[in-house]
Amino acid sequence: MANDHDTVAYDVQDGIAWLRFNRPDKRNAMSPTLNRAMMEALDELEFRDDVGVLVLTGEGPAWTAGMDLKEYFRETEADGLKGTRKAQRESYGWWRRLRWYQKPTIAMVNGWCFGGGYGPLFGCDLAFAADEAKFGLSEINWGILPGGGATKVAVELMPFRKAIYHAMLGEPIDGKTAADWGLVNESLPLAQLKDRVTQVARILLDKNPVALKATKDAVRRVGLMTYDEAEDYLVRAQEAANSYDSEGRKEGIRQFIDEKSYKPGLGAYDKSRQG
Repeated sequence: MANDHDTVAYDVQDGIAWLRFNRPDKRNAMSPTLNRAMMEALDELEFRDDVGVLVLTGEGPAWTAGMDLKEYFRETEADGLKGTRKAQRESYGWWRRLRWYQKPTIAMVNGWCFGGGYGPLFGCDLAFAADEAKFGLSEINWGILPGGGATKVAVELMPFRKAIYHAMLGEPIDGKTAADWGLVNESLPLAQLKDRVTQVARILLDKNPVALKATKDAVRRVGLMTYDEAEDYLVRAQEAANSYDSEGRKEGIRQFIDEKSYKPGLGAYDKSRQG
């Protein structure tokens, strides 16, 4: 199924939504039109019963080369501060939406990931890259700092010395280096990338969806909390998750304790038997 906007496309197969940047002729650079289309696509997919995992990838040889300098900067700046703020709200808005998405999300970085692309990269829960992919904060090369959250992403995901080197020198790195520095979970040859992402997505599809949502939110929230604050938050988060899905938790415990039909350290309970 194709999205109405040419700049974004998606299809759903076996519980996985494959959402794609779709401006291959522009290396999937993000324009205001693309940003609006991404928000609409995320809306359309978030609560579909046939979607359990969302994968964000790029059409053609790029993931996204970042912001479209002409459309995002030149054309929006022609409308003054009003145009700039509107474009910022639209781009930052869907990246923020992605960070707190209802379903697990995976960035499948098949090619170039530059500048503004670090926003949706961080927005996804997991990230897998092709060895051939290129990552870069090139803003310093044309006289600005890495904005739009990109500097924050670098510091969140990478050790300090790697982050400041990455931002100050503006040199691209490949997928293997990105994995070594912490930008992505794994890097592997492009020919193997989709199979690996599909494998991970299928593992996630077997998990309890309420617990997955609570877990991904908790990991993002507790990093800025003290230990005591995190301890309290996690108690409340578990109680809230139980209120939505008490039967799922009980079934998982029943299969483990009563049936001994699975081992939590080695895999998930059979949620198809719930209810």
